[in-house]
Parts: sequence; structure tokens; C-alpha cells
Amino acid sequence: QVQLVESGGGLVQAGGSLRLSCAASGSIISINNMGWYRQDPGKQREMVATISSGGNTNYANSAKGRFTVSRDNAKATIDLQMNSLGPEDTAVYYCYARLLSGVWWNDYWGQGTQVTVSS
Repeated sequence: QVQLVESGGGLVQAGGSLRLSCAASGSIISINNMGWYRQDPGKQREMVATISSGGNTNYANSAKGRFTVSRDNAKATIDLQMNSLGPEDTAVYYCYARLLSGVWWNDYWGQGTQVTVSS
């Protein structure tokens, strides 16, 4: 059984920083892409940043220049450093991984961590 467990969310003032972390565990053979998504109530989940196993990154326009995604393949972890946060960044943030467990590649999601930015 595979689990993705996030940590690091919380309440921060506008202009502040937060670092989210996510660890994958379980019967994992290989991990392809990993990423962070976020969702506001009543809105669709949107991509924030993704990173391939080779380290290639992709950011939403809203995250470019402010957020940095990184991963440790040996530890099966992914982090998201968020700087210059604004109220528009308030959302539940979800960790994502496409990984091989058993014979199939599947998409896995964490339970989500709340990020609240006060103005």
C-alpha cells in the first residue's frame, strides 16, 4: 500500500514563507513525476509545480519566481518552498506522485494540507 503524507501547512501573513514537504512510502518500485496541486473550495484543483525524476520542473504562472519545487529521489520526498505568499495562495495543497507499485503505474495523492495566508 502506498501513502503520500504532507506536512508544513499553516497560517502565515502576506509576504511570508512556508515550506511544504511530502513523503511517499509503501511498496514503491519507481517514481516518475511528482508535484504539488492546490484547490480552493468550489474550484477545480490546479497544478502549482511539478518535477520529473530527472529534475525537470514546471510551474504555474502564479508560482513562477516565488515557489521552488525540489525532490529527493533516494528518500522519495518532494518539497515546495513558497515565498512572497499572498491571500490568493490560500488553498488546500496536495502532493502528487505517479509511481510504480506492483505491476501498474498509478497516480497517488496525499490527504492535503491547508495553507492560509492572511492579509
